Amino acid sequence: MKIVSWNINGIRTFKGGIKNALESLDADIVCVQETKVTRDLLDERTAIVEGYNSYFSFSRGRSGYSGVATYCKDSATPFAAEEGLTGLLTTNHEGTIGCYGDLSEFSSEELQLLDNEGRAVLTQHRVMCEDTPETVTVINVYCPRADPEKPERKHFKLQFYKLLQCRAEAILETGSRVIILGDVNTSHRPIDHCDPDYIDDFEDHPGRKWLNGLLVDDSEGKEYEKNNEESENTSSKPLRSGKFVDTFRHFHPTRSKAFTCWNTMTGARQTNYGTRIDYIFADHPLVKMGFVAADIMPEVEGSDHCPVWGKLCCPLLSSAKLPPLCTRNLPEFAGRQQKLSRFLVKMDQQQPAREACRDPLPGSQETGETRENLNPLGSAGTTSTGMKRKLAVESCVPKSKKIMTLKAATPKPQGNLLAFFKPKSIPVAPTREDPVSQCERGEERNEVSPSQPHTFKGGHSAGQDVPSIPGTPCTEYPQGVCMRDKVHVPGSNIQDASVNSQNQEKDAALASEATVDPPCPRKGASLGGFWKTVLRGPPPPPPCKAHGEPCVLRTVKKAGPNMGKQFFVCNRPQGHASNPEARCNYFSWVDKGK
Repeated sequence: MKIVSWNINGIRTFKGGIKNALESLDADIVCVQETKVTRDLLDERTAIVEGYNSYFSFSRGRSGYSGVATYCKDSATPFAAEEGLTGLLTTNHEGTIGCYGDLSEFSSEELQLLDNEGRAVLTQHRVMCEDTPETVTVINVYCPRADPEKPERKHFKLQFYKLLQCRAEAILETGSRVIILGDVNTSHRPIDHCDPDYIDDFEDHPGRKWLNGLLVDDSEGKEYEKNNEESENTSSKPLRSGKFVDTFRHFHPTRSKAFTCWNTMTGARQTNYGTRIDYIFADHPLVKMGFVAADIMPEVEGSDHCPVWGKLCCPLLSSAKLPPLCTRNLPEFAGRQQKLSRFLVKMDQQQPAREACRDPLPGSQETGETRENLNPLGSAGTTSTGMKRKLAVESCVPKSKKIMTLKAATPKPQGNLLAFFKPKSIPVAPTREDPVSQCERGEERNEVSPSQPHTFKGGHSAGQDVPSIPGTPCTEYPQGVCMRDKVHVPGSNIQDASVNSQNQEKDAALASEATVDPPCPRKGASLGGFWKTVLRGPPPPPPCKAHGEPCVLRTVKKAGPNMGKQFFVCNRPQGHASNPEARCNYFSWVDKGK
């Protein structure tokens, strides 16, 4: 039995399809986290994969956020499956797992919020361990991240940890073996972090204290056991008394730089400057009798995390019946007849209204995922901040009034940006003695004899585009003569191509009084010179002091007094300070005055 866990950072990012990704991992059970898909966006190709059966947990509060999924080969079909840790998401209790433990320290509202983000899905399997049938429960979790700027998220994360441990130990007490795997979002020991010295009170971190209480102390390798005994002689900290084992450290107790997550925005994966926050935990007896190997797969790309895997010597016993939670049983994929109302309701209009009227979950979004979900109504009606606010308020009004309001609030199409930089034009009223006309066809403007270039009113030569003046239609004469100046066109039979001096004086006086817009650049022409006169380009990048290479320009996106300011940093990927190939500490603000 082989099991794999991977934070994929969006299930729809697989370019080759989910089936190819599953086959490349070559595992009986594949658990993925951060799917970023809700049930209404789950397509059949992702949910129904040939040779596999899948089980999803979706976020109820945000779209494109969180979510986990477990894919099992048909030869590893579970006999029970459940979404969430509290049991509140279960509607059909047939084929569920149960065993929730003592949840008295959690309020009902808190339990609902902890499960609403789609962070856990459980599957229960039967295996043969040492010729004895055993039940193994796989808990696939995506633990929250504690945002330093959101204190409520720190509390939320710790409460999720407590709920996870309570559920896992309750299932363990029933006699089932338990595997907890996924993105735990906390590096356990200093060896699991690229730079633990930069973190104040590393050992006192609440998440690491929770891991110390969850994991067993005497089964992670002889050397770690020896080091721990030495530390206990000089420390009053009690021995850990947990029930689970970090399988990777069980087989690799001293391997350093074994990281599973990197900051791809800074190129930290190139220098292996990351953390190990993806784990496979298993209860102590199962590790002793079943696990034969565990490792990480840093060579697999496609996400900011890499997969981790574990292998057991226990063969799986497939269930003949799919649990109700399986995606094949969902009405949209099972081919069963659905209610008529589902086809009559306009889902694309109802969904934004429900999301706008629903109270948002407190702090249920991480910083990097906020931009994806700021605009539930779509980008069509959000040309300004005021328009966003107006549509958000109007989305809660009754349907009949809402449609009229949206139509009235639709903004007019925006004009050409170049029009804002032109001098204001003054329309010229045509006179009866000298009608002002404009030829709109380019071939007539360009057929003037090259030997005698003619200059139109406003200072435009014959080869230039003449701007049109509203309300002055073009008066055309036969054989290509424009009434405006009676220009002689080659091949024309009209002999009177001269204009008397009196009309020329009137034309000159009229042209001096009228202000005509300057010609716009032709389509396809370069606007580089124009924009250089309007906007200043970025300053040339200075070289960094350590490598002498041109720096890269960055912009502060974090909210605060420096938001929007630009700065230069070294262009190399982030890494440890001792690595000469990594980014140096060069930093320089961009001086807007220069």
